[in-house]
Amino acid sequence: MKLIPVILCGGAGSRLWPVSRETHPKPFIRLADGQSLLQKAFLRGAALPDVIEVMTVTNRELLFKTKDEYRPVNDLKLPTSFILEPFGRNTAPAIAAAALHAAHAHGDDAILLVLAADHLISNQAGFQAAVANAAQMAQGGSLVTFGIEPSAPETGYGYIQVDRNKNSNKVVRFVEKPSLDIAKGYLASGNYLWNSGMFCFSAGGLLREMRELCPKVLELTEACLAQSPQTVGVGTNQTELEASSFALAPDISIDYAVMEKSHNVAVVPCDIGWSDIGSWNAIGDLTTADGSGNRIEGDVMLHDATDCYIQADGRMVGAVGVDNLIIIDTPDALLVAHKSRAQDVKHIYAGLKAQGHESHKLHRTVHRPWGTYTVLEEDPGYKIKRIEVKPGAALSLQMHHHRSEHWIVVSGTAKVVNGEQTLMIKTNESTYIPAGHKHRLENPGVINLVMIEVQSGEYLGEDDIVRFDDIYGRVVMA
Repeated sequence: MKLIPVILCGGAGSRLWPVSRETHPKPFIRLADGQSLLQKAFLRGAALPDVIEVMTVTNRELLFKTKDEYRPVNDLKLPTSFILEPFGRNTAPAIAAAALHAAHAHGDDAILLVLAADHLISNQAGFQAAVANAAQMAQGGSLVTFGIEPSAPETGYGYIQVDRNKNSNKVVRFVEKPSLDIAKGYLASGNYLWNSGMFCFSAGGLLREMRELCPKVLELTEACLAQSPQTVGVGTNQTELEASSFALAPDISIDYAVMEKSHNVAVVPCDIGWSDIGSWNAIGDLTTADGSGNRIEGDVMLHDATDCYIQADGRMVGAVGVDNLIIIDTPDALLVAHKSRAQDVKHIYAGLKAQGHESHKLHRTVHRPWGTYTVLEEDPGYKIKRIEVKPGAALSLQMHHHRSEHWIVVSGTAKVVNGEQTLMIKTNESTYIPAGHKHRLENPGVINLVMIEVQSGEYLGEDDIVRFDDIYGRVVMA
């Protein structure tokens, strides 16, 4: 058997704001053990028998972050492949692209195991057994979904109806998220499972169903792939979906496009410690409660507080006389919510996005392919950043119309292009770059380069940048 875990890494994770942002979505959130949800998804798939590669479908802008997440956990040096979306078109086109890629590279009999990047599964042995069962059915031609044995009348999940009396794996129907009364009936009947959003099928089996049930999705995704450039390296390859043709693909989920229409769908019931980590309540449940029911991460001082989840990032948080609150403190945003309203955090995210407020998109520390920058202070006319560049990495050759920059090296050595000059700048040395000058920053050393950048000018937005050359492919050709 040739097994390919396909990790879908998309979405905004708006219910986990302010830690989850548009450029740092939910899969990249780190849990208390130091691993991100994305790393856990990779390890979960990579640990299975017969894996020949791990495939990831994600936004193009998240490629470098995704590679950074995989690098320290890919101990088996498994081949990795990436399908890069210019924007999201839901799961049907994403999975169609994965199936087409797998069929071309490995044949129609390759088995795809579709996993979400932002789920948590605590029972790896149970997961492995469920996948083995699903893969066997997929080899027989079935499209397989994983149904989670429900433990409560949950209204936040979709359901899968099965017929336990017939002792069959055949799906009777898929059901949308129910009301509480209906969910209680589902739980009492014993014939309903939570829909996990994980799937298993052969590449050929899925493509045959798509040709019959959603031919437009498959046809347009196939046409897009034909126009999409592919980069092949040692142990890795990436396909960057061409934007104008990908935009023509229908925006539809694999559930609506295929699974709910097909007569060839089976389910594997499983109890694997699954959670979709869909709210701060779910994150809090991963932390041990104290004697007053409080769950704490970070530097927190409480007095007469009960049943709260508090996460502090970098500074002291104090809480007095509060009950059933969620308090999430980050360097540039603070969330306070009642636990019963955890699902409504998405409205804060949506409001910030509608206003164009940067905190829906960026953290104060922003990750780039070359490293990170952190905004230390900002006011009209100036901005101060801490910039950290990885060894061997380089920023693009660029120019700004509206701002000048002063660079001071704190540690390491910087190779700087400043107009017509190329300079080597060491610790405690600096250079000044006037507006309109082409410039580039590079770290030629073997340790991280740390520097302070002071910007001055009438406009300091991140979009005041003209790139002339970039090793990460961020130059837009005319």
